[in-house]
Amino acid sequence: MKILVKSAKIIDNESPYNNKVMDILVENGIIKEIAPTIKTRKPDLEINFENLHVSQGWFDSSVSFGEPGYEERETLENGLKTAGYSGFTAIALNPGNNPVTDNKGVVSYLLKKSEGQPVTLLPIGALTSKSEGRDMAELYDMQQAGAVAFGDFKHSISNPNLLKLALQYSQNFDGLVMSFPQEDRIALNGQVNEHENSTLLGLKGLPALAEELQITRDLYLLEYTGGKLHIPTISTAKSVEIIRDAKERGLDVTCSVAIHNLFFTDEVLSEFDTNAKVLPPLRTKSDVKALISGIKDGTIDMVTSDHIPMDIEHKKVEFDNAFFGSLGLESALGALLQLFTVKTAVKVLTSGKVRFNLSENPIDEGSPANFSFFDPDVEYTFEKRHIYSSSQNSLFLGKQLKGKVYGILVGEEFLSPESEAKQ
Repeated sequence: MKILVKSAKIIDNESPYNNKVMDILVENGIIKEIAPTIKTRKPDLEINFENLHVSQGWFDSSVSFGEPGYEERETLENGLKTAGYSGFTAIALNPGNNPVTDNKGVVSYLLKKSEGQPVTLLPIGALTSKSEGRDMAELYDMQQAGAVAFGDFKHSISNPNLLKLALQYSQNFDGLVMSFPQEDRIALNGQVNEHENSTLLGLKGLPALAEELQITRDLYLLEYTGGKLHIPTISTAKSVEIIRDAKERGLDVTCSVAIHNLFFTDEVLSEFDTNAKVLPPLRTKSDVKALISGIKDGTIDMVTSDHIPMDIEHKKVEFDNAFFGSLGLESALGALLQLFTVKTAVKVLTSGKVRFNLSENPIDEGSPANFSFFDPDVEYTFEKRHIYSSSQNSLFLGKQLKGKVYGILVGEEFLSPESEAKQ
């Protein structure tokens, strides 16, 4: 099968064609030729969009769907289609389904159910049985079945010895351990950032200290044990400082930040919009500034949408009773391009691949086709019509975003929300 990509600006630091507008010919899933103009007889598919940009396929390190167990929130099939429509060629799926992904059977189910989809699903296994924080789950068996990392989604590991053992044990098979940064005995039942806004609004505060204490403890454990640690979705200025120091000391640690923690502060809580109830909570302007600086200097390794579909029964309720979480895939590019250059946005959307055992495929002749297509200049207001998820709980609704996704190409499969591609 021949696929011709016309007049695309290549955004890829690893490519010899970086920042050049080129045609790309793909044959049987492999890049056959890259040139200013390619003439070929009757390609099976021609991809030709206005102001077309192309980069290596994007990866999201923290995505939730629902299936199995919470199909009313999102199914695997529609969730993967949503990821593709949003420009992602691969996602790491959190274990927060029912049953929890804490054994090789569930890992195998997820991989089997996602077969044949252009978007690659990488299961994250729970670190503890049922994510209850008591007994270590079957890490090696899950790794053999296809799990790429191990962590209890939005649940902290309160027992330091358990995390110590997990870090030691996982080194036998080069496993990646994830630890959610929250000390529950400090966080208690906090709903929003503990600051003047939580007091003004009468909402229970969740202090930054809860995150920073947990990160400090986990890094001391990592220093003692060795191994690989990933800290998902940090949210405070102090957390950035602590992790920066750990990296300077040579610890094998990476971290991510959720896009909404870069885009919003806790000031949006004045409307009591439950879509703004996320975990970790939205913080202050000084925190957001530090997080953005952490991305620019490389302390923060990757950005995640932290995509969590939630049905209306768990969102359209009193703030205290609402579940945490917001959609994020559909608005990811648009939010990032309001904050960063195209180069930086693409970097943070692809930089997590190696950490989660995905190969990087530079846009060059002979490489497998794994592309994300977009126009970085389109400005628009994010509305419900831009949501592909089954659920509608996006805190970006009504916000000005920048950047339009045209779709993805993986091998010979082109997935796009647009109908303009010429076949």
